[in-house]
Amino acid sequence: MSRVLIIESSARQQDSVSRQLTRDFITQWHAAHPADEITVRDLAVSPVPHLDASLLGGWMKPEEQRSEIEREALARSNLLTDELLAADVLVMAAPMYNFAIPSTLKAWLDHVLRAGITFKYTPTGPQGLLAGKRAIVLTARGGIHAGATSDHQEPYLRQVMAFIGIHEVTFIHAEGLNMSGDFHEKGLNQAKAQLASVA
Repeated sequence: MSRVLIIESSARQQDSVSRQLTRDFITQWHAAHPADEITVRDLAVSPVPHLDASLLGGWMKPEEQRSEIEREALARSNLLTDELLAADVLVMAAPMYNFAIPSTLKAWLDHVLRAGITFKYTPTGPQGLLAGKRAIVLTARGGIHAGATSDHQEPYLRQVMAFIGIHEVTFIHAEGLNMSGDFHEKGLNQAKAQLASVA
């Protein structure tokens, strides 16, 4: 049995293409892997606070020196990190906002990229500690950005995943969703076809 962790980050609940792709993924994954356990964390419904002094204090101060707020921030970070550590497959659903990922997804990443837990520093540089896991990224984009300099999603997420030791990363882009003509239908159908082969 494998554990799958899905991170939703679309601000929209209705008419969200990234959420539609997530629903399709869950249906197809369950059909192919009925014994697997799937956990969904929705960052729009339950936002994660952005990195702040309380979280830094929770990480860096000795336990006896932490304030109550710092303890709560550390406990939240521990919960999110434990979910990631327990997962065999990480699925991130991310619409493109202003050429990048939603800030809620960035906040989640800031909670789980932790020295000594998901990566460590060595004499030759940082080393990821999550080897053996795989990641799937489902994106929804109004325009067409794959391979272009305007795409700040895929290069960033590939670098972040590699930093924590996840090198098997599959991107499925639903592109051209806000373009005229049949771009929306083509982009969505292409993404769904790719999704079926992954699941």
